[in-house]
Amino acid sequence: MGLVLLGRCQVERPAWARRLAAEREARQWSQAEVVAALRAHAPKPLPEGPSMVRQWKRRESGEVMPSDFYQPIIAATFGTVTHAIFPVAGLRDGNAEIVAASGMETLEIISRLQASDVDNATLEALRITTDRLCSEYPYLPGTQLAAEGRQWLKRVAGLQSQRLTLAQHREVLTLSGWLALLIGCVDYDVGDRAAAESTRKAALSLAHEAGNTEIAGWAHEMRAWFALTTGDYRGILAASRAGTKAAPTHGVAVQLAAQEAKGWARLGDRRQTEVALDRSRKLLEGMPYPENLDHHFVVDPAKFDFYAMDCYRLLGEDRFAENLAHEVIRAGTDFDGSERSPMRMAEARITLGVVAARQGDLDQAVNYGEWALKGNRQSLPSLLMVSRELAAIVNRDFAAEPTGREYLDHLTALSRTS
Repeated sequence: MGLVLLGRCQVERPAWARRLAAEREARQWSQAEVVAALRAHAPKPLPEGPSMVRQWKRRESGEVMPSDFYQPIIAATFGTVTHAIFPVAGLRDGNAEIVAASGMETLEIISRLQASDVDNATLEALRITTDRLCSEYPYLPGTQLAAEGRQWLKRVAGLQSQRLTLAQHREVLTLSGWLALLIGCVDYDVGDRAAAESTRKAALSLAHEAGNTEIAGWAHEMRAWFALTTGDYRGILAASRAGTKAAPTHGVAVQLAAQEAKGWARLGDRRQTEVALDRSRKLLEGMPYPENLDHHFVVDPAKFDFYAMDCYRLLGEDRFAENLAHEVIRAGTDFDGSERSPMRMAEARITLGVVAARQGDLDQAVNYGEWALKGNRQSLPSLLMVSRELAAIVNRDFAAEPTGREYLDHLTALSRTS
């Protein structure tokens, strides 16, 4: 189980080494074949002879980590980005950053706002507070996060009635735009589509007023997400293209291309799916590694695996989808077993359920499907959308089985509640 023998000691292989083996096996390649594939993706000729195969074996065993030269070649060979396989640790403490940047605790920020005492230190504290709220999106209960977001949006919006410099006014509009995006996402998660769309439009308006193309890009990305979960697949393509036009050089362009790939996958166009996925991968590979992996409006390398998993599941590439689902779960699990990315992990479990159902294993399929529905932090539209894929297979192949019927009834009840 991921162990290799070194001398007389058993050593756990590092995650990157296990993934190299899993990616190769998902493609049913021999080690010689993976070396041949590396040559095809390398920017210059690689060494000839059996030494490359020996080196690959050492990598898969975890004995030797690939160098900086080989890491992007390996990632491109497996259709992902470097830091999805070879991650970089990112540790941040949002509350400590607020104090470090401004010397103020949250209560002091609020008191200064109430006293109309706005300076650059206060605005910096508000920037970091907004960043912290966006970083709590993956795990904080939706109703709690929405309430906190609205409170801070009200405080920030109130600054517009004060005397501000042009730069400060633009910063207030920008902070309001980020908070509106966050609130809109949470509104949609809990099933309030009307509120989510209104807030999304407000964020887009704030982006235009502030001249912030990145916020505008994310507002279009939200529209693509809404279209995805409502079955408007052509709408996904239109929103993705509008967002890419608005923010072609920002990280959101990565996610817009990935959303486009998800749209093409649902339309059954394999070629366009792979073109969009590859464009997303190349954009992300060329961007600096993000400082804050938890920030909802940052596209981290693990998120690319999440989007690719969805596309491969729709295309029926079960080995690729299953492999990526395990990676999404591994990347989203903290050292103590807690889930850092419960919403991504829920969709990964449904993917494993879909693969199991296609293979005729109803019990495993339903176990994964039910597990995905148990999380406290959910995005109901996305969760139900993917769950219906599993339900369609269960209904087609196992509707007469009590286990299958119970799962379908549970999903129907959840859909009515939402």
